Amino acid sequence: MEPIPDVLDLNQLRRSCSSCALSELCLPAGIDGADLAKLDMAVRDKRTLERGGALYRDGDPFHALYVVRSGSLKTFVQDHTGAVQILGFHLPGDIIGFDALATDQHVSQAEALERSSICELPYDRLQQVTAEVPALQRQLMRVISREVIEEHRHTVVLGRQQAQEQLAIFLKSLSDRYQRLQRDGTMLTLSMSRYDIANYLGLVVETVSRLFSRMEEMGVLEVNRKAVRIRQPELLASLCHGSSTAAKSRDAR
Repeated sequence: MEPIPDVLDLNQLRRSCSSCALSELCLPAGIDGADLAKLDMAVRDKRTLERGGALYRDGDPFHALYVVRSGSLKTFVQDHTGAVQILGFHLPGDIIGFDALATDQHVSQAEALERSSICELPYDRLQQVTAEVPALQRQLMRVISREVIEEHRHTVVLGRQQAQEQLAIFLKSLSDRYQRLQRDGTMLTLSMSRYDIANYLGLVVETVSRLFSRMEEMGVLEVNRKAVRIRQPELLASLCHGSSTAAKSRDAR
């Protein structure tokens, strides 16, 4: 292992980890300078993917987890006929690659939705660091748990009968994730296509386009291509529970 420098610029390292989204792992856990340096040294590669670029494909051998530093990615599975099912959309701070832990090879694919920067965490080195830094191991388990929760939420959304409710939950979840990144949760940039959203929600793209128009008419959203402004967050929240009647009555006033 490389020696930890005698003089450590902790502020610079924290900025580096923060920009690489590793703050999700270490900074909230109160990790000190030496342990933070260990984590920083475990990051082997910081790469850039252009839109449509593949981070990994189904069947690729597992050797690392990946942190989204900037941009966004989608993960999906594809069957022998070429049919695609999108599993999730990943923003800065998200860690992906957990699908390969059980079999040592990826069973899904990850693709950049836009120009994105990725930090690679070689799993053997990550295991070594987490063994030496218990606080980091606990934080990593929290991140894994959050990924499981997101999968459960997706399953719940797919089970909703009302398409409007499904789209509302999707937009509300995206808004919440923006706020967690200290972004404006009312100003969303949808890097994914309408087709991707429809696929993720189990809808047809015409339905998704129609629902965006309906929510604009209701005064919930303002849509300008990929830019979506949530004009009435409380109304969007009510739509997540199927409260379309309340939304229509408010819009009529």
